Amino acid sequence: MPGASFSWMIGGPQGSGINLGAEILAKALSRLGYSVFGNIEYHSNIKGKHSYYRLRVADFSVRSHLDEVHLLAALDEETLLGDLYHEFPAHRGHVERVAAGGGILLEPEMVERVKERLGNREVKLCPIPYSEMVGKALTQAGKGGQAHEYRIMNNTAALGASAGLMGIPFEPVAEVIMSGFGGKARRVGETNVNCARFGYEYAQKEFKGLAFRPTPRPQRASSDKQIMLKGYQAVGMAKLRAGCGVQTYYPISPATDESVYLEEHQNKYNLVVLQTEDEVSAVDAAVMAAHGGVRAATSTSGPGFALMPEGLGFAAMTEAPGPVVCLYQRGGPSTGLPTRHEQGDLRFALHAGQGDIPRMVLAPGDLSECFYDTFDAFNYADRYQLPVILLLDKHLATQYGSLPAFDMSGLRIDRGELFDPAQGNGDYYRYRFTQSGISPRAIPGQEGTIFWTTSDEHDQVGHITEGIGNRLTMMSKRMKKMALVEAEIPETKKLTLVGRDDAPVLVLSWGSTKGAILDALARFDPDHKRTSFLQIRLLHPFPAQRVAWLLKRAAKVLCVESNYSCQLASLVREKTGIEVHHRVHKYDGHPFSEDEIVAGLEAAQQGAGEEILLSEGKVVGPTYGREQVEALVELREKFGRMAPPLVPLPPGYNR
Repeated sequence: MPGASFSWMIGGPQGSGINLGAEILAKALSRLGYSVFGNIEYHSNIKGKHSYYRLRVADFSVRSHLDEVHLLAALDEETLLGDLYHEFPAHRGHVERVAAGGGILLEPEMVERVKERLGNREVKLCPIPYSEMVGKALTQAGKGGQAHEYRIMNNTAALGASAGLMGIPFEPVAEVIMSGFGGKARRVGETNVNCARFGYEYAQKEFKGLAFRPTPRPQRASSDKQIMLKGYQAVGMAKLRAGCGVQTYYPISPATDESVYLEEHQNKYNLVVLQTEDEVSAVDAAVMAAHGGVRAATSTSGPGFALMPEGLGFAAMTEAPGPVVCLYQRGGPSTGLPTRHEQGDLRFALHAGQGDIPRMVLAPGDLSECFYDTFDAFNYADRYQLPVILLLDKHLATQYGSLPAFDMSGLRIDRGELFDPAQGNGDYYRYRFTQSGISPRAIPGQEGTIFWTTSDEHDQVGHITEGIGNRLTMMSKRMKKMALVEAEIPETKKLTLVGRDDAPVLVLSWGSTKGAILDALARFDPDHKRTSFLQIRLLHPFPAQRVAWLLKRAAKVLCVESNYSCQLASLVREKTGIEVHHRVHKYDGHPFSEDEIVAGLEAAQQGAGEEILLSEGKVVGPTYGREQVEALVELREKFGRMAPPLVPLPPGYNR
């Protein structure tokens, strides 16, 4: 199917190794030259609950998932039929997601129940005895009869069978498996390769006629080499490249993966990764490390960031060169959805802290931007002597994709304006009043640079003072930095416009929605004749003038984001006075798919109202409109507590 992409999913209980199997397949496909995009969905408990991993494969660039699945590899019944034991299940199974002409790999004893659910839909069922494949591999390794103890290897059999049905060569799969087993573990790797091979051969022999397969693609040239990585790895790599000297954290999902990644590499680099007793300590330690002369960062999620505002104020008042704060957003409020996606902390990041705090807020939208924006964040922190917040999220952190290797040639470390004793007059003023608002800073221990620092208001030397004149001048000095940021940061770092600047329809967004929007526009309006995409990357200070100019040229503006209150839309209204025409959003804990963005675009085209709510691949709202609210209020006045709920249950859940 030229020009089409292939969608694969594996599902099973947490702890069954589905992530390992999926990422082995992803690496093998990448080595064959395909563009690969993957993302995992998992519960916040440690083991047992349902999780699944999606891969999308194509011979063109793919940056998001599809709701439709062409091949489903099921390791348990719940993957197929859902949670059957609760009135409001977490999911209703993935059988309905499988496309007509697609296939399902499943245990033989599940076939009849799946047939009942499918009805007349033309989906090819491929029963495969996973335990038999595992048993054969263990027998070859001299461990026959122990298949029940190695049930986790079922994912390896499913991986091999999937590769066989997809029609890709087995050799890259074997190479990737073996790359994870070295030294004494090589025998274990060989057993896994044999298990995958038995699944591969069984599928090729027993199952024919799958309508979907990845488009054949020749091996890429060596100069066109791809890399495969996750978002948190891209952030971690950038920190190492930027010379980060101290990384602090307190464990919290989904941010912890980044700090664990850095811990694995700290001995090779001049880096200390410090796990603190809480997030208050994490941010304060990072601020003090920045004052100490090293580049410092901390990483957290919403509940942890809630403990950091005082530290942000401390950094701003003392004009520390940082820290860089990586805020991995997840579903809130409170503990909320600890392992699910959301973009709900934009307003929080903009306003966290007491008083007026100079800060920068950046929002990368893909894996490449995770790397380059993180690297730049350290330069900005040093140059402007303020905290820099990187707004990341669960979807960015855990997505796994192929992309060209990073270009390191243009990366330069900028430590900002440092004090030169040769140009001084014997007195060092750490907080000297300057036209730019930036005072040359000193590294501790530097001769002739004794100064005080405090979280209270202070004079140029650092002594506490409440003098009115000093307060007016010092406050103005600190906040002047924001005008300097606006003037110096190039527009290419502030925003990205894809398509014509006078297109009739403008899609506006930020962060990890970027991939799904670009993929959807490639399908909805491939030549960008009618539709353009504006991505805001610098959210504070907000590039209001340029954004307003672009929005005014469009006849219709759609703002797309993953939160309930449409925070970017309200920020745009605040900064430009412009009200967007459609607020296209979702807040079900899952990232946008390409299909959902297309559904939102079509709804807007067909005259939908201001709110377009998306979930599970389609438009499901608005949840309630003005007329419905008025009617329900009237019912409440009439019937009191017996009135129906203000917000109806989601479609499909009504009893």
